[in-house]
Amino acid sequence: MDRILVTGGAGFIGSNFVHHLVRHTQASVTVLDKLTYAASRESIDALPSSRVELVVGDVADPALVDRLVGGTDAVVHFAAESHNDNSLADPRPFVHTNLVGTFTILEAVRRHGTRLHHISTDEVYGDLELDDPQRFTEQTPYNPSSPYSATKAGSDLLVRAWVRSFGVRATISNCSNNYGPWQHIEKFIPRQITNVIDGGRPKLYGAGLNVRDWIHTEDHSSAVLAILERGEIGETYLIGADGERNNLDVVGQILRHFGRPADDFDHVTDRAGHDLRYAIDSTKLRAELGWKPAYDDFEAGLAATIEWYVANQAWWRPHKAATEATYAAKGQ
Repeated sequence: MDRILVTGGAGFIGSNFVHHLVRHTQASVTVLDKLTYAASRESIDALPSSRVELVVGDVADPALVDRLVGGTDAVVHFAAESHNDNSLADPRPFVHTNLVGTFTILEAVRRHGTRLHHISTDEVYGDLELDDPQRFTEQTPYNPSSPYSATKAGSDLLVRAWVRSFGVRATISNCSNNYGPWQHIEKFIPRQITNVIDGGRPKLYGAGLNVRDWIHTEDHSSAVLAILERGEIGETYLIGADGERNNLDVVGQILRHFGRPADDFDHVTDRAGHDLRYAIDSTKLRAELGWKPAYDDFEAGLAATIEWYVANQAWWRPHKAATEATYAAKGQ
């Protein structure tokens, strides 16, 4: 695969994948990104222009997408609206990007016979009880609980239908919660880190007992590349690194890293319909493709992420005041 199109490649997870491609392959990469508030040119600016081209545009633009897909060997489709709180306030952009955008990509790869890998989320499965020993598998029924997760579930089903109905060469991955460099500070981990850097107190939804299965974005990237190269067409693979932690524990670890008491935080109004627990069983991915995470120690990965935000304040600080003002208006 000499030429790869990465949609959403200036966003958090997409940009980390573009960096991974440059380090681990010889491919030339075209990034298609709308450059919404959650994306950043700076996340890929340092990469060589001989290898990486940024095209600013909408993934739901049929003419643009067709032109770009026609010149590539594979498409990795990260582009998505992904913030749950925003989907509750205004679902329309989520329908546009996550559903119409995915449809647009599918029609383009169908016309050109291009390999597609579609990036999804574990949130399509709904949530698990806190005391449930089970984890999500590829056979878990879909049960989305927010406009965000519902539109991602819909996009997955579109991909499956295009594989079966039209022979599109596609795979899907559903990943657990990512953390790492270049993540917008509206998200849970970078928001808490930057609050503490600024001398403030982290904000914890409700009692903080909601559990997420955390994975470093570098591990997500290596898994996606493994699926793109060796995955079986039509198959779904779950990506996880056995990183289950409740939000209270994560906040405590961030505070301890800065030498502050683990209870030095504020409780805020819980999110409507806040899912209780996500947990990924990545046995299929590990057994069939031989993948394993490099960051199997969440504490070490979190420490590296904290240090990145300490060292890169010029990147996130221009957005901090507005982000906190938005949360404050919602009592969060």
